[in-house]
Amino acid sequence: MKEDIFHAVYEAVLTRSERYDGLYYTGIVSTKIFCCPSCRSRIPKPENVRIYSDIEAARQAGFRPCKRCKPEISEPYGPDRRLVQNVTEIIRTRYHEPITLQLLGTDLHTSPYHLQRVYKQLTGITPAQMLLQTRMNTAKRMLVETTLSITEVALKIGFSSPSYFSSTFQTYTGITPSTYKQQKEFQNEA
Repeated sequence: MKEDIFHAVYEAVLTRSERYDGLYYTGIVSTKIFCCPSCRSRIPKPENVRIYSDIEAARQAGFRPCKRCKPEISEPYGPDRRLVQNVTEIIRTRYHEPITLQLLGTDLHTSPYHLQRVYKQLTGITPAQMLLQTRMNTAKRMLVETTLSITEVALKIGFSSPSYFSSTFQTYTGITPSTYKQQKEFQNEA
């Protein structure tokens, strides 16, 4: 392996860059595990790193795949993007449930702190903001497309208190749920 390639890939390991994911794999001599360069596992010493251009070469050298970054699973996304996708999918399908960082961390086998940091870094918002955004967009749609009362909408999107839902909705949209519903009904009639 050329020295400049080694240094470039090791720099990706240090910065956890996804630049070389899928192109090179890092075998760690001390653990006999191979990873994607962007893996969030402990950063190995350079003398313990071997660089491989494909998974089979790493396996033949006696390394097994990392259980954290799963380099053997071919995806167009690195582990951070995969984590963000998984969080977003949980929020979109379970927005009506009480979702906390602790629950997300448990479901996705990662620390809540790491999850929050990565999600904010890649999306610009926190998981809590994404949950609120999803709930408010769903509430807007339900207020217009259904005959559900404001209380029923609040309960269906995960609020246990209709008054808290109404104040949150007003903060988010600038108007109350009933005003929003009336405006949309008026626009539909016109």
